[in-house]
Amino acid sequence: MASLSLTACGFTPVYGPQGTGDRLQGKITLQAPETRNSYQFNRHFETRMGRPANAPYVLKVKLSTEELDQGATSTGNTTRFKVTGHANYVLSEGKTQLLSGSTSAFTGYSNTGSTVATMASENDAYERLMVILADQVIDDLILSAGNLPE
Repeated sequence: MASLSLTACGFTPVYGPQGTGDRLQGKITLQAPETRNSYQFNRHFETRMGRPANAPYVLKVKLSTEELDQGATSTGNTTRFKVTGHANYVLSEGKTQLLSGSTSAFTGYSNTGSTVATMASENDAYERLMVILADQVIDDLILSAGNLPE
């Protein structure tokens, strides 16, 4: 009954019949990564969307991050950090810009262990952030794929 009512309202599941979920699969080339964050973003993006071969689309992504102190002890030592990230993206075909957008997310990490543990926690937080941002960009692209020219 639920699927009948969703079909009646014009809803088409992204990965269902006539959905746009696979339309961009393996068809988007990313810029070569220049930073650890862009490498992690690209790696997750290609894991989900496939590695392109003769892709018609190019995705340019500008990543930025900011780290803020979140918690402190009574002596003023920071114990927790919040890492905020932003991804601005443009999908093009040749010289024609097809889609653009931006997204943001945040993660955090603790500074209560050893120096090595803190560094590992920090690296993990940034990697998780890039995975979240890549997933959000992919979701935006897939949801907009129906508006792309055939």
